[in-house]
Amino acid sequence: MDCKNTSRREFLQVGGCFALAMAGLPVFSVSGEGAANERQYPIPTGDSANIDHQAQVILVRFHNNVYAFALSCPHENAAVKWMPKDGRFQCSKHDSRYQPDGVHTAGRATRNMDRFAIRREGSSVFVDTTHWFQSDKNPAGWASAVVLPA
Repeated sequence: MDCKNTSRREFLQVGGCFALAMAGLPVFSVSGEGAANERQYPIPTGDSANIDHQAQVILVRFHNNVYAFALSCPHENAAVKWMPKDGRFQCSKHDSRYQPDGVHTAGRATRNMDRFAIRREGSSVFVDTTHWFQSDKNPAGWASAVVLPA
């Protein structure tokens, strides 16, 4: 279905193009390369969530942006998980909810998911796991912790 040229009736019948696109965000287990403080990952080829459990990093490509998040919820550091049917991340402890870009939408957390500093070199992104941004303490840094894939 072409969401840009969808009638209101078609939109309501399928539950909304955005909801359908979000539900299909694939999740992959990945391992970054490099030192513990800086991990290198290939740029995801399409929208997806890529989880590096060893480094505690979630690398997300969403709407032509790439983000790197801490795997833990900013509320009490419990792991977040991807909820495919809802198209969002959710805290495994207190159910705080986050959009794929890390924006907090509901729950006990009081800020967005923490973003790691990220930079692009060629077809790779480098994530600095020692430097992260909290949206409430450094909104400008948090907003700029994103790269374009191409």
